[in-house]
Amino acid sequence: MSRRLSGSAEETDNSDPTEAEPPPYRASGSHGKKRSFTSAKYDVTRHSDTLDRRKVDKAVNLTQLSANGSNQPAESTARPGATKKQTLLEPGQDFDTMPEPRGWRRPRAHSPWSSSLLTIFISALAGLILFSIVHAFLTRHLDPKGCDMCWSRPIYIKFSDFDTEHTRFASKYHLHLLREGGFDEDPKVKGVPVLFIPGNAGSYKQSRCLAFEAAQYHHNHIQQDPEALKNGMTSLDFFAVDFNEDFSAFHGQTILDQAEYLNDAVAYILSLYHDPRRSQRDPGLPDPSSVILVGHSMGGIVARTMLTMSNYQSNSINTIVTVSAPHARPPVSFDSESVRTYKRVNDYWRQAYTQKWASENPLWHVTLISIAGGGLDTVVPSDFASLESVVPNTHGFTVFTSGIPNVWTGTDHIQTTWCVQLMKPIVRSLFDSLDVHRPSQTKPRAERMRIFKKWYLTGMEEVAEKTLPQKESSALLTLQDNSVSVPHGEKLVIRAFGGTQKPQTHFMPIPVQSTPNTKTFTLLSDQRLEDSSVNTQLEVFFCTIFPLQPGQSSTLFSMNLDLSGDSPVSTRFACRTATSDVIQLPASTRFSSQPFDKAQPFSYLQYSLEDLVDFQFVAVVDKATEQSPGWVLAEFSDKAHNTIETNLGLERLLAFGMHIKLPADGPLMKEIRVPALHSSLLAFKLSLGKQACGEDAELFTPLLRQHLSEPHESKYFVNVKDANISLHGIAPFVPPPLQAHAAANGLSLQFWTDPTCNSSIDVSLNVDVAASMGKLVMRYRVVFAAFPILVVALVLRKQFTIYDGSGIYITFAEALDLTLRSSLPILLLALTFLAISLTISSNAPAKPASTGFFGWGGNATDVVIDFTKNDLLLGSQDPIFWFLVPLFGLISVGVCVGINYAALVLTNLFYLPYKYLTARPVWMRVEDVSGRSTAPAFAASSPRRRIITTCILLFMVSTFIPYQFAYLDAVLVQLSTCIRALHLVRENPSGANHNFYNYTHSILLLMIWILPINIMVLLVWAHNLAVHWLTPFSSHHNVLSIMPYLILVETLTCGKMIPRVTSRAKYITNILFFGLAVYAAVYGVTYAYALHQITNAVCAWLVAVHFGNSEVSWQGLREVLEGGAAGEGVGMEEDDGRRKKRP
Repeated sequence: MSRRLSGSAEETDNSDPTEAEPPPYRASGSHGKKRSFTSAKYDVTRHSDTLDRRKVDKAVNLTQLSANGSNQPAESTARPGATKKQTLLEPGQDFDTMPEPRGWRRPRAHSPWSSSLLTIFISALAGLILFSIVHAFLTRHLDPKGCDMCWSRPIYIKFSDFDTEHTRFASKYHLHLLREGGFDEDPKVKGVPVLFIPGNAGSYKQSRCLAFEAAQYHHNHIQQDPEALKNGMTSLDFFAVDFNEDFSAFHGQTILDQAEYLNDAVAYILSLYHDPRRSQRDPGLPDPSSVILVGHSMGGIVARTMLTMSNYQSNSINTIVTVSAPHARPPVSFDSESVRTYKRVNDYWRQAYTQKWASENPLWHVTLISIAGGGLDTVVPSDFASLESVVPNTHGFTVFTSGIPNVWTGTDHIQTTWCVQLMKPIVRSLFDSLDVHRPSQTKPRAERMRIFKKWYLTGMEEVAEKTLPQKESSALLTLQDNSVSVPHGEKLVIRAFGGTQKPQTHFMPIPVQSTPNTKTFTLLSDQRLEDSSVNTQLEVFFCTIFPLQPGQSSTLFSMNLDLSGDSPVSTRFACRTATSDVIQLPASTRFSSQPFDKAQPFSYLQYSLEDLVDFQFVAVVDKATEQSPGWVLAEFSDKAHNTIETNLGLERLLAFGMHIKLPADGPLMKEIRVPALHSSLLAFKLSLGKQACGEDAELFTPLLRQHLSEPHESKYFVNVKDANISLHGIAPFVPPPLQAHAAANGLSLQFWTDPTCNSSIDVSLNVDVAASMGKLVMRYRVVFAAFPILVVALVLRKQFTIYDGSGIYITFAEALDLTLRSSLPILLLALTFLAISLTISSNAPAKPASTGFFGWGGNATDVVIDFTKNDLLLGSQDPIFWFLVPLFGLISVGVCVGINYAALVLTNLFYLPYKYLTARPVWMRVEDVSGRSTAPAFAASSPRRRIITTCILLFMVSTFIPYQFAYLDAVLVQLSTCIRALHLVRENPSGANHNFYNYTHSILLLMIWILPINIMVLLVWAHNLAVHWLTPFSSHHNVLSIMPYLILVETLTCGKMIPRVTSRAKYITNILFFGLAVYAAVYGVTYAYALHQITNAVCAWLVAVHFGNSEVSWQGLREVLEGGAAGEGVGMEEDDGRRKKRP
């Protein structure tokens, strides 16, 4: 490998390097000692002085050559007694204004602060775009907050005997039992165990609101309801784990440690119920064999990891409820162990649910519910809470808080632990799923799934089950023959109750079904229908004629409602109530502002004719005996009139929007389906025209529901005129679903409008560009850390290319300008085409599985799903987002310019105190040929001490500290090297010194961009020290992951400029930096941790280039460690102003 030393005579001043004479050996005293490292502390300054003298000598020789026409310098032509400077001057000419002789090459020394107009323009544009994105994220399409805070009196009982005999983490983690003051303060267990798992940096005290709601509901309702106790309901014993606020999101090993501890805790909790001294359970009931898990954030991931651990007890967990948990992928990919843990856990769950027989599925009994907060959660993207790629809909589902009945509000990441509206359905669904007569303490899986769907879904989803067909007739309704009957095709409209001063029944005959799935029954009222125990003014029954036979008792029915009065002629009907199928909708009146307002919700019923085949009539009973306000609307409508499906493509929708007019004679509920809208990166603005209806005659104002089929996301807009439409559908980097589902239906918009107004309504939907840009922040956070590495790598590639060719290491800003004009646009264009091809291949149909030779013998019905197909580049499945590649490239350029100037400001700020702290007295300064005094900048310790220090650091990395700590130390050392290099340039602005400063500054920028990848694990390690957990990590101790960084940084502390590579080996440098740039763009988001390793390989190559200049011996290693002048080889001394080389 052919090299040239930067700043050497050969490349800098065209002088003959052989003119330096070897110095004589010094035989006695201190002069007889070998030259130590400290004796070379002036080398950098001396070399700069020598370069200036060589230029003067060369200029003199060139002048004399031109005078005598000979190839040899003629000393006789010099004026007697003239100095070398004076030899170059004509009479009356000043040295500083002397023209440069032919062959003189002045080193280029551009200011690191200067930038081209192109760089300034692109940086300004990038800053404007980035500001617009952040501003839109903070101000546009913000969901309203409607959560109420809970108030409790928690009592935490710590289990001190859960010690090292039970788990090896007893000194780090702790287990607590929660009791609520005023309701239950008994430390003995008596109910069904529920274990709360906190998330990243979470506290066990976050379980207090959940425990309070459970204690209050049990005290006020369960204990007072004998039927509930008979059905297996009892109290809940809430346990919580104190993880000392561990950072589980940043460290995969922490996830595994917590999961192992929790399995030990589950075994310990179950053992408490076997101990009569610590349990007050009914001895006739079976002891619990399983624990219900509630996990917040990363606690949900830890809960799923528990079932994959070796210490997991089979069937000890069968119900898991998670809130704001990123199931689909890790929130950040800076730790390799986190990515591997996610992959192993998700693969385990997917593989389990692909088994044909339940006996082969270890998770057949497990139900998993994921609750997401929606757009308000700015910690974990709610797209990552999706379970579609993990479990089938028979075992779990994902739901958003904005669609849960009576919650109807989004929640941020922390609100999901204390939101009162959310705690109620979680607690009540857990109570409903209990059955203490079974060892598992819960109902069977299918029944649990029905309960969870009832409490968490709106009831209008396709997977929602109607209970009316499975019920038995429970009411006997006796009516006189002159009851009001609604003609076929007419709507039932009741504007007030009690108009006749007595109960009145309105009959609606059920149409005969001629064609399947053609008609729908809908009913909407402002009265409560869901609780028959409450004395309401309205009852809705589905009835058939029931002729009572002689001798048959009417006591077969739990309700006997006789409304025949004194009429001699009456008809009896066997009826079923629809209370269990009532759907609650937020009230929408002229005074409504938000769906979570404290107003009585509307009651809504919706059935298809298939659900009503066993009935003949719908009976709407007005039970009021005096006039009172209230209204009811009911009708049978054709499904074809209910649904409007648009065929607009996404491109046309984005360009021209959607405009639809809802007809005046339409049904009560109209639905608009937009299949093209399914991306979570888009935001829209919906406008609803005013309904021409007199205010006195208006029953309710328009109500809008925005929803997706899977995941189950619903949002309500009351008294709607304008609405911000954003969704969590198909999101970047989210794996594909396990099963084909209705995602192709896209976005659905359901409108409830007052049909009595008899007026049409205009609906318009247009894209909100600014709000759509704000959606990039949560979905592409890691991109803003990975893509700038692409720019930095290309800039370093350009710097080394120019340096190896010319010997000039240009500034970062100058190299960035050249990169913007050459390689960066070409690479971004190539990546854009790659992104388009990836989206096309991602949308291709899945290939069937095949086995055997050449794929023969496989089952053609089995489909292989590639769960990693969305991991690359943009991670998007829509080709329309191709522009994001150049957009992120543009933003990355601006960010890199900003970080460059920030680093310059930082080094200059530290330079000032460094300058005054290292200033030397006048009598100790060294003067160069220009008369300026200089001080040594690179005075370091002895090589032995530095070798020992490096070895000790590597030994600590291999045993105790993670290599991320050593990396942070390397960054700080590199920063100090840049400060010293800046001091050297300020004192002696030679070309060689500028080269060295630009080189160290660029390496510092690269290390700064890699720093965020390492800082997360470092925080975990520092936190462990803070809680006195001194057990070393079982990962992150590979010395090879940090050794090249340390050696490179240590080499640069000597003032050692990297040698030029002029052979073909220079292409290795080019390829390494180009590979780093491509990887940062293509894999940087999903596998960001690998950027550290690739940069580590780049540093290893740079170290090889550094060491390639020295002999492979102890002396060569010592010379490299000692260093020399910046850009010069080691081993030079100064003697009487002449440059000499030691033998």
